Amino acid sequence: MDYAILEDWLQFAVRWFHVVAGIAWIGSSFYFIALDLGLRRDRPLASGADGEEWQVHGGGFYHVEKYMVAPDALPEHLTWFKWEAYTTWLTGFLMMVLVYYMGANIYLVDPNVLAMPTWVAICISLGSLIFGWIAYDLICKSRFGDDNTRLMIGLYVILVAMAWGYAHVFSGRAALLHLGAFTATIMSANVFMIIIPNQKIVVADLRAGRTPDAKYGRIAKQRSTHNNYLTLPVLFLMLSNHYPLAFATKYNWVIASLVFLMGVTIRHFFNTYHKTKRKLWWTWAVTALIFGVIIWLSMAPLRSEEVTKTAQLSPAALRFAQAPGFRDVTDIVTGNCSMCHARSAAQNGIVAHAPKDVLLETPAEIAQEAKRIYIQAGVTHAMPPGNYNYMSPADRARIMAWFRAGEAGIRAPKQGG
Repeated sequence: MDYAILEDWLQFAVRWFHVVAGIAWIGSSFYFIALDLGLRRDRPLASGADGEEWQVHGGGFYHVEKYMVAPDALPEHLTWFKWEAYTTWLTGFLMMVLVYYMGANIYLVDPNVLAMPTWVAICISLGSLIFGWIAYDLICKSRFGDDNTRLMIGLYVILVAMAWGYAHVFSGRAALLHLGAFTATIMSANVFMIIIPNQKIVVADLRAGRTPDAKYGRIAKQRSTHNNYLTLPVLFLMLSNHYPLAFATKYNWVIASLVFLMGVTIRHFFNTYHKTKRKLWWTWAVTALIFGVIIWLSMAPLRSEEVTKTAQLSPAALRFAQAPGFRDVTDIVTGNCSMCHARSAAQNGIVAHAPKDVLLETPAEIAQEAKRIYIQAGVTHAMPPGNYNYMSPADRARIMAWFRAGEAGIRAPKQGG
């Protein structure tokens, strides 16, 4: 059984599930924020509701009312919005396990950033997610969190510090991904630990005939607002692992920090529009300026030649470097792939940057990317694109045989002297 192919399909399935769940969560979150900000409060309502809004969609009209605390009587049918958030986090964490924990020696640990055992890196990863929620929750519940503006500034400082920390512990790809996971964990925990429990307290009070305390609604709204402003940066960070221009630079933590500011400016435009119908076009100018700075930072050299020369091989890569057929595969890859997957890719006129930051110029780099080469050029014919330089079926067969030998731990016989 070819476990590499099964693993790739499992990652695809989980990623698909994760994206679908994220769409559902983000869609409902943006809808309710827009609904809440757009409520009409220009006349008293007979129902005692705080505000109302009429909407049209799909050929029908909807009349929505919001109660500041709760209605006098609990309705029989109550729809909860929680599983979208839970499923998004669970599938995202499963993706982290499949890609960054099971492939820690390739995707999580970069010896040129910080050499450490994979189990240590995984423990740091898990510990940082737990720390993030505990620290954030304590700050929100402290007196410091009573002032929302002060709280948001304080939280931003923490996010910048985490961006710097991740960039000095993990690979560039994993650093930005982890900052996204750090933030997404806070957002999901807001729903699981604060928003839903507070709503359940209000429901329990109504069923018991008690008047619910308005503080539970205020707290839930504060956390919901945080989630609203953090959503767009999280999406950027999760997508960043596909774009080395974002993560493969020594300024990646600065780029990540600026992304959070773009999230604020964009959401401020829409939140203001939904509430007042005013269009703050200056926020888009600020967003474009910040994005321009990000592009400028991405052009910094990715690494020095000295660092490249001292790159270390992981145990898994060493196994593939010692597998029979590696010399042949090295010739095949350098002859068919290295013209694009190179540090000087921009100079050859084919691509502006090594795709996905995958470098295939040296035997060490080829061994490190064994699985990708096997999937992209052996099992499938995705690479080279369009087979423009015609990689022969025999060469693809050699790649597959080499990878399978490496997976099985078969070593090439030593040459006699």
